[in-house]
Amino acid sequence: MPAQEEAPQPNAELLQQLVPPDGMKMPFGKYKDYFLCDLPVSYLEWFQRKGFPKGKLGILLSTIYEMKINGLTYLLTPLKGKDSYYNKK
Repeated sequence: MPAQEEAPQPNAELLQQLVPPDGMKMPFGKYKDYFLCDLPVSYLEWFQRKGFPKGKLGILLSTIYEMKINGLTYLLTPLKGKDSYYNKK
């Protein structure tokens, strides 16, 4: 019987770049200076239709887009840190 392949694991380094405090912020446009994880889905959908930018920013935007439309943003919670305002209720 063939060995089962392990499911791909999320790249923690890539995901860390989406969240505060050290994550990347949107460098331009309507949501300039917003952390990428805080961008609204509608804005990410616009990029998906028009085309994500080239390079690192495009990879990060397409990643957060896929996470948001598939309900996977909970994966970012542990990366945001226990003192993050995201984890305060």
